Amino acid sequence: MSTKTYKKFENAGSGDLPDKMTVYQDCMNTFNESPVNPKRCRILISRLLRLLSNGVAFPENEATALFFSISKLFQHQNDALRQVVYLAIKELSEMSEDVLMATSSIMKDVQNGSDLVKPNAIRALTYVLDESTAFSAERLLKSAVVSKHPAISSAALCTSYNLLPISEVTIKRFANEAQEGISDLKQFPNIPYDEHSLLVGEFYPNSSYMAQYHAIGLIYQLKKNDKMAILKLASQLADSNTLKNQLAKVQVVKLINDLINRDPQLFNEFQEVLFSWLTNKFEAVQIEVAKVISSFALRNQRLVAPDSFAYVIATLQGLLAVPRVSTRFAVLRILNKIAMVAPEKIASCNPELETLINDPNRNISTYAITILLKTGNASNIASLISRISRFFHDVSDDFKIIIIDAVRTLSLSFPQEWKSIVKFLMDVLKNSEGGLKFKSTVVEAIVDIVSFIPESKELILENLCDFIEDCEFNEILVRILHLLGKEGPYTSKPSLYVRHIYNRVVLENSIIRSAAVVALAKFALTKNDPTLKESIVSLLVRIANDQDDEVRDRATIALRLIKSADDDNTTVATELIEPKYFYDLPSLESKLSSYLTTNNDSFKTPFDSSNIRRFTEDEVKAIELKRKQEQSLSTSPESPLESGTKKSKSNNNTDNNAFPGSSVGEDEQELLNTKYNEELLAIDQFKDYGKLINSSKSVSLTETEAEFIVNGVKHIFQDNIVLQFNIANTLPNIALTNVSVSCTQEDPETSQLEELFSIAIDRLLPTEEGACYVAFQKTDELVVEGFLNSLVFTTVDINPDTNEPYEGEEGFQDEYEIDSLYINAGDYVTGSFIGNFDKAFEELPAEEIAVFNIQENLSLQEVIDKIITNSNCLPLNNTQFAPSDSNSHVLKLFGKSVLSGSKVALLIKMIHSSKGIALKVQGKGENATLCSDLVNGLM
Repeated sequence: MSTKTYKKFENAGSGDLPDKMTVYQDCMNTFNESPVNPKRCRILISRLLRLLSNGVAFPENEATALFFSISKLFQHQNDALRQVVYLAIKELSEMSEDVLMATSSIMKDVQNGSDLVKPNAIRALTYVLDESTAFSAERLLKSAVVSKHPAISSAALCTSYNLLPISEVTIKRFANEAQEGISDLKQFPNIPYDEHSLLVGEFYPNSSYMAQYHAIGLIYQLKKNDKMAILKLASQLADSNTLKNQLAKVQVVKLINDLINRDPQLFNEFQEVLFSWLTNKFEAVQIEVAKVISSFALRNQRLVAPDSFAYVIATLQGLLAVPRVSTRFAVLRILNKIAMVAPEKIASCNPELETLINDPNRNISTYAITILLKTGNASNIASLISRISRFFHDVSDDFKIIIIDAVRTLSLSFPQEWKSIVKFLMDVLKNSEGGLKFKSTVVEAIVDIVSFIPESKELILENLCDFIEDCEFNEILVRILHLLGKEGPYTSKPSLYVRHIYNRVVLENSIIRSAAVVALAKFALTKNDPTLKESIVSLLVRIANDQDDEVRDRATIALRLIKSADDDNTTVATELIEPKYFYDLPSLESKLSSYLTTNNDSFKTPFDSSNIRRFTEDEVKAIELKRKQEQSLSTSPESPLESGTKKSKSNNNTDNNAFPGSSVGEDEQELLNTKYNEELLAIDQFKDYGKLINSSKSVSLTETEAEFIVNGVKHIFQDNIVLQFNIANTLPNIALTNVSVSCTQEDPETSQLEELFSIAIDRLLPTEEGACYVAFQKTDELVVEGFLNSLVFTTVDINPDTNEPYEGEEGFQDEYEIDSLYINAGDYVTGSFIGNFDKAFEELPAEEIAVFNIQENLSLQEVIDKIITNSNCLPLNNTQFAPSDSNSHVLKLFGKSVLSGSKVALLIKMIHSSKGIALKVQGKGENATLCSDLVNGLM
């Protein structure tokens, strides 16, 4: 190699990007040369593409100049050059102006180019056509779709798919051609490259039949709103043997999944096909079928026989032994979703899962561990924890965090096994190497155990006191000191924790010393021990001379608060240091933002927090516990491999969640409550009603396919009830005016509600949604009532261009009956956490017992979900899940009145038999009326 050549290529393999301006100038000069040098042009275009793929952007004028310079290369008939030209055109079209100028050259290649160039030219059409020019390519695209060359046909189908958002009217005419693309098994032509052999057939496959996959995808997009058309397509493809491509078969399985999610009764029609494909030669098809059947079975247990589900599990179990990493990983993801809801169903896979713990791929070994933890029971938790401990210290922090999250979920599911779990977590915290994120995850898991398993408190706090002696992270030290200050005063030996906290004041930096001062003040204010208080006061007096301003100020304030608590005998100091109520943060943030932006008197008017929702500590714990329960169902542990490639997107397919649960997510419900509160306070008629105490979840009052979609929400005030009806107009070209809801009590003579007024919607255009209200006054604190509802409105035909009524259009009045809406005892209850349910249940005075016999064809889990929704109580001790292999279950629920705060507990025993489900509901509470109404109106 010459010196010149060596210098030319010495940096070719380096990671350095070529200079942007050099590439630009070389491209402009070389592409305009005559004659064209194809080889040099290809090298320059490859450099340009490398720049663009690494995010380097050109100004619009330079990109346009490059675009037109490259388009001049169409004059050269070199196919290899033409291929890279099309790649460059696709990249530059998004930055350039007047890209339509290249349309004629591209279409010429689509029509007359070689088979090597045609696919590239067809794919480039997506980037240069718009709505006004797409029709001109219709004939060429139709011809390409039915081409016998598989690469050309696939390119045309993909281009048609991508042009759908641009020109849907044009692409809809391709339905017949796309249908033909499924049945026509296209193969590559036999091209001889010498007189003895063939290029295709001997060394390369005749075809991958990828055009089938692309054709199915296009047809689905064209017909996705037509359920019968999709049903016909899926039935034809499932019954025929024309599908040769594995991705096409996977796509058909997804079509079937879409259909059975819309109408579960269709599962019986496709059941035979799905189970036959479980033995398909393609692993991807087996995995997709198993995923569809398992997720459907978890949502519709009555429609899938236990033997059929066991067959799916056996198929997945067999795939765990295949050598391909991607297959094993996909199977583990499916098993993980099943384990979230029905861990007993995959117990047969435990031997294979235990083998995968030692898999060299850490993604797989971590998933295997988390699934085993979900399938664990009270008898094998200790052995599982022991196995994890053997290799835990050898994995990276990312995998450690996933395992810790799984252990945290396990501790909430089996609170009686907290000792072995706490021992493992403390060993990990003290002896395992790791960064801040990992250590914080362990500490948060420990904090959860302290919060939800009270009997573990003292053991954990003592261990944390030992840990903070050698902790290197300020954030974790502050978190632990806060926990010690919150829980330590209520233990049997508070002086033990005071000594460890004061050691932080002596040995640590100012951040830790400040946190330690607050923790010490909590011991002095909340623990009724004069000797301990005197000791803490003397310590704080010493700390008041600290060299750091923040530490001194906190110590001085703490001393004054302690003194004021002694002198005035008030709770101001205690409430400041140890608050008993917590504000609803989204509502507080919204109110503060509004106060800052709308204030006109230089903030002379004080901020009013009276209308912001407040929660007690047990309500906060209930919200947190419910959130963690729902997270364990709706999300799976995300491995580092997934987190690097996963994109955030909205997906309405219910298959993404293994189990939908019994309620809206707690975070979403809190945001809705904040929104309702703001909307009601903005209406003058409701400003005198006082604080909004509670808002129910949205109740659907019509079918989702109805002309008008109506949802009802019940708002509870101290002396009033407001019914909110959210109404959506789905009628095209028709507006609704004077929209209101007529509410009639089911028993007006004995009703304890008096209707005050209603607020109508003035005008509701097509696709718009609005809310109307009906207000009532209560004559008793607790009112249980049902309402017969009718939608009253005037329909008006409107001009779709102006959204205004036609001249002379007066409209006509109409009425639309909607479902009844019931105010029940659960609307006056909110979930509340209690550490020892059995003890609290025995202590409650009032008692009510009711027996129900449910004749409907429901499973135990469906009954449990219905009870939780109706009662609005918090399920405790992980009793919200019924084992699928058991015919009996005990459900424990706890809550309290949103009006008075009185506690209520429900102990529900249920038995499933051939005659239905028998329920015995035993309720106890502090308010006899609430307890009676809640128990008797439960079902």
